[in-house]
Amino acid sequence: MKLLYLDCGMGAAGDMLGAALAELLPDDARDAFTSELNAAGIPGVHVSLDPSVKCGITGTHLTVTVNGTEEKEGGHSHSHEHSHHDHQHDHSHSHDHHHDHSHEHSHSHDHHHDHSHRSLHDIHHIIDDLKLPEAVRTDILAVYRLIAEAESKAHDKPVSEIHFHEVGTMDAIADIASVCLLLHKLAPDQIIASPIHVGSGQVKCAHGILPVPAPATAYILKDIPIYSSSIQGELCTPTGAALLKHFVTRFDQMPLMTPASTGYGMGTKDFPAANCVRAILGESFAENQAAILVESFAENQPEQSACIPATPASATAPA
Repeated sequence: MKLLYLDCGMGAAGDMLGAALAELLPDDARDAFTSELNAAGIPGVHVSLDPSVKCGITGTHLTVTVNGTEEKEGGHSHSHEHSHHDHQHDHSHSHDHHHDHSHEHSHSHDHHHDHSHRSLHDIHHIIDDLKLPEAVRTDILAVYRLIAEAESKAHDKPVSEIHFHEVGTMDAIADIASVCLLLHKLAPDQIIASPIHVGSGQVKCAHGILPVPAPATAYILKDIPIYSSSIQGELCTPTGAALLKHFVTRFDQMPLMTPASTGYGMGTKDFPAANCVRAILGESFAENQAAILVESFAENQPEQSACIPATPASATAPA
């Protein structure tokens, strides 16, 4: 069975997940992927895969520009100061929020970024018009709904009143579309992710200083195992959380598997630990096969090692 394992030891953001998954594609398929995404019709958006090095590890950064400008949401980076979508129309919002949520979308009007906002209804239209497989569009919309519902809950407003900052929205749509399209291409039978490192401290958004994880992110992560550490900053964005919630079968330590390829999706910020999401694609074993292999391995070890310990908790902690 084809298994995808996502190591979220440094959290998760849409661009990091997309970059990690893109690295799992054969080299000759990566250009085809970016070409397809750039031709999909996300207003003003251009996506590229660029090399990035964190703590000596070379990986990929998914660069999204909206009308020629890259949104530095912290986000990708993980600091995300994006103001969690809420953006309630007000506009004020100092927009910090980028990405995760604000797509511009065109629709004819092109609303000039920095002050325009889109409703979920507007975003529906943009997603419906994307030149992507129907299954991919369905997934994109489902992920966006999770984000809108979380913002609605966090701000105690109906989903119909939640508006997304224009540029951030386009950026977020590109991140979400990249992950949905890549998973459609990779077609894993099962997706397992580690518990999610959410970071610690506070995050600045349009409405002020909020605790990490921010309210919308915390709502999305309900019933999902998360943890914190001494690393300051928002490591898991609303977009990253929603993508994981939608696609992951279960959150657990890495199961017994045979890796075929590994991808590293890099954030933009630097921390003592490599700021990346690691994706491992390979074959898993049925439970009975796994039990036989473990038992066989144990029998062939020195007596003191006869009992195989569970994967240490450090396996899901930052490297």
